[in-house]
Amino acid sequence: MADEWYPSSWGRLLTRSPHWWLRLDGIQAELGVDGERVPFQLVHDRQLQVVRGPAWSSLQVHFDDGRSLALGGLPAAQGRHLRDVLHDLRLPPMPSPGALPFEQLHTQLRQWLRDAAGLLESGGAERRWITTQQQARLLARRQALLDQAPALEALFARFGDDDAQRDLHDWNLDWPSEWAQGNQQMAAEERALAAEFFARVERRPLTDEQVQAVVCFDNRVQLVAAAGSGKTSTLVAKAAYAIQRGFVTPAQVLMLAFNKDAANELQARSTQALERLEMEGVQIQARTFHALGLQIISEASGHRPHVPGWAIDAAAGIERLAELVDDLKDRSVAFRTQWDMFRLVFGRDLPPLEAPLPAEGHDRDGRPWVGTLQGERMRCTEQRVIADWLFYNGVDYQYREAVQLRTADDTVHAEAAEFHYPQAGLRHQHRARGETIARAHGGVLQTTSAQLRDGQALQLLADRLDEHGIALDPNPDRELPAQAAAPMPDEELVGLMRSFIAHAKSNAMDLDAMAARLRQLPEDRFKERYRRFLQLAAPVMQAWDDALHACGGIDFEDMLNRAADLIEQGHYRSPYQLVMADEFQDASRARARLCDALAAPPGRHLFVVGDDWQSINRFAGADLSVMAGFFDDGRTGQRLHLQQTFRCPQTLCDVSSRFISRNPAQLPKQVRSLAAEHVPVLQAVQAGNREQLGAVIAAHLADLHRQLLAGQRSARDGGKLQVFVLGRYNSDRSLLPDDWQARFGQSMQVQFLTIHRSKGCEADHVIIPALLERRFPNLRADDPVLALAMPEGDTFPLAEERRLFYVALTRARQSVALFTVQGRHSPFLDELVRDGAVQVTRGDGKPVVEQRCPACGTGVLVHRQSQYGPFVGCSSYPRCEYKPRTPALLR
Repeated sequence: MADEWYPSSWGRLLTRSPHWWLRLDGIQAELGVDGERVPFQLVHDRQLQVVRGPAWSSLQVHFDDGRSLALGGLPAAQGRHLRDVLHDLRLPPMPSPGALPFEQLHTQLRQWLRDAAGLLESGGAERRWITTQQQARLLARRQALLDQAPALEALFARFGDDDAQRDLHDWNLDWPSEWAQGNQQMAAEERALAAEFFARVERRPLTDEQVQAVVCFDNRVQLVAAAGSGKTSTLVAKAAYAIQRGFVTPAQVLMLAFNKDAANELQARSTQALERLEMEGVQIQARTFHALGLQIISEASGHRPHVPGWAIDAAAGIERLAELVDDLKDRSVAFRTQWDMFRLVFGRDLPPLEAPLPAEGHDRDGRPWVGTLQGERMRCTEQRVIADWLFYNGVDYQYREAVQLRTADDTVHAEAAEFHYPQAGLRHQHRARGETIARAHGGVLQTTSAQLRDGQALQLLADRLDEHGIALDPNPDRELPAQAAAPMPDEELVGLMRSFIAHAKSNAMDLDAMAARLRQLPEDRFKERYRRFLQLAAPVMQAWDDALHACGGIDFEDMLNRAADLIEQGHYRSPYQLVMADEFQDASRARARLCDALAAPPGRHLFVVGDDWQSINRFAGADLSVMAGFFDDGRTGQRLHLQQTFRCPQTLCDVSSRFISRNPAQLPKQVRSLAAEHVPVLQAVQAGNREQLGAVIAAHLADLHRQLLAGQRSARDGGKLQVFVLGRYNSDRSLLPDDWQARFGQSMQVQFLTIHRSKGCEADHVIIPALLERRFPNLRADDPVLALAMPEGDTFPLAEERRLFYVALTRARQSVALFTVQGRHSPFLDELVRDGAVQVTRGDGKPVVEQRCPACGTGVLVHRQSQYGPFVGCSSYPRCEYKPRTPALLR
């Protein structure tokens, strides 16, 4: 049985000692100092020495490499106890300098072999997993012995007999592989020995994958679970198994959930499982991170922190931050000017230099354009930034777009676009993707892409305008013309700022650290935009913290970090031997840090469960890299999978898996289904226009109702057929028929949910009511500026929106119906069509046969009528004005 020693709080304070602890298990020792852990073996009597003091003793530690440590604050009674333990070990005296004698080396090698084999024997006999911590301690001893005898093979060849050679052979075995095989054998035997437990603990017997996750008691285990694969059952079963086997007591188990509803479900499910196992009087704690953080801080500091509701709830936090931003605007004209400058001019990021234009429309010849605040159409997003900056600052300008010039060798290049400032008689050429050095030539100011992206171009322009007597007049209230491009909405910038604050705090990054990160960004990034955002973030973050201070509170991220600090600094001793975290794909770095701190002492276990394919809460601080990079932060252990789903039919599993796996940052899974197929599993229905969507969805519900009455569809357990209408936004609720209850309510239950709120839920049928371009996916989601506050970001285009669509698809037990509008197909729907996963039909079930507009790629070519007669054009007019030169192209 291991013993542990550590200083008292007063002893540490008065002796100015660091936080330390010592753990002894026979001659196996482990020392922790300020969070650093060093395992070693006691081989002589000078390694650990206790020095008596009047009230406290000190510990002298001597390492083989000559280093020494003096650690104070040990209570005198504990010091006497440690001296007695060291005396009873009867360690040999410290050897003279130099290599170990062969006999002593052989003795230590044989002891190591006995301990290594003992791990295998005890794992099998005690039916317990051989952990990576146990293995690491032995491997560290092995390396220490090798360091003392670098010529091991030569020594044994010279002095060893046959027995010694056999020992050397065993020493050279691949012991991690031996221990891994021992674990596999133990798990296989456990399936049979505990078969009754695995059959009874949940409503249905556990699968082989679930059993493996339950019996694997490594120190760190990550379970990557597919949608509908029974992760909650696995969490509950593992907790009950650990208690029944005597690995832990009920009070040493902690299940962590992300909100109160999830915690209540875990609590109820664990209670039901314990009742099925007839484990009367046993209770397992299921808590939220919020409740746990409050408890830790209260117990460690004697003061319960106040976390206001608006600092926890995402929607309330955005509302409160909007109030703070309004107050900053009222108090500072400079802040208001900067805020609206960012919204109107810098709200959109610039694409990479070689990326195609993110078009907002197309002209009649099919050429893409983007709109400006003044209402022009431009061929370049960089030139739009300049135009919007000029408009916001009240500078009168005229614009001439770049023209295509054909040279003598028949190559084509673009001439620089030109701005003319009539009040100053100044011409300004901007050369996108051109030269890297600006210059003034013949009275013409020239700027380049590189200068615009790093902020020099606008400063050069401001200086030249000033030289010509034109003063900038930034005006947030300047009226926009009717044809102006829509700027970034105020509420969108507030929401982005709230997400930024959450990520910055979760990652413990202050403004200086984020400014340093900005300097490290690649040169083709729009650094000027990021710099201006940081300028805004500084007063907003200060206002947020001031508001917390004014009510005597802290926010959720502060609370998590403070709780982790208290544990890491030794002010709170975690009583938990088994820490289990659900929905780990939505963890922030602060949550992950708290989990690590709780399970940091030797012999503890951390078990995290999640599905990175369903990580959809980045706006609330979730960081996908916490899940995907679980073993990148120094953790060692096991990554297991639940790939067998009880929910979606295999066809839907294949379609959704292929869709989400296009992002290489997602962890690979091979999802297998036990669910029956109901044809059609996936269908897509097109309405003629947005106003017809509601009627088309109502017709689909009526068809489901008809199939149910005809026995072609059935509900689970003989109840009502459950239908989810899953909207990207709350406003999609209007597409749910008002009279569904009267028409279908006796046999069907129809419920509207946003996709975010549907995670963790399931229904027989799912309807996605508005799968439309520029709506789903939201093209403004996942703003790249968040990369300043996140050490590792997911750079795959629209990654969060892709995961959101995956979540919607995988809520269904039988089928999914996608609804769209002619000429407004979502790119996600187009992707499914290209993959052959679905064919778009009309409301009558006939396939849609249309010719997609070759210019915008979204609208379709249709016959139209003008004052000059009939013509063929794009259905997305006026955003796309494309007219084919040969109308006969329309089939």
